[in-house]
Amino acid sequence: MSDSTDEARFEPDPERVAVLREVADDVRGESSESKQLANVLYRVSDLYDEDEDASPEEIVRNVKFILEVKERGGLGR
Repeated sequence: MSDSTDEARFEPDPERVAVLREVADDVRGESSESKQLANVLYRVSDLYDEDEDASPEEIVRNVKFILEVKERGGLGR
C-alpha cells in the first residue's frame, strides 16, 4: 500500500473519533482489562482526530506498549 492510500484511509473524521471514544468510555471499568481496552480504543481514535498527529505505526507501537505494561503487571514493575 502506498503512503497516499494510507493517508486517505485515515482522513479526519470527528464522528468516528466520537464513536470510538464513546465506546472506550462505555467499556472502561474497574478491571485492568477493561481499562486496557479503553486505552487501545482511545489510541485508535487518534488516527481520525485532526488535532492528533499519530501515524498507524505510532499507534501500533503504543498499543504494544499498553499490552506489555499489562503483561508486566503495571508501570511500576
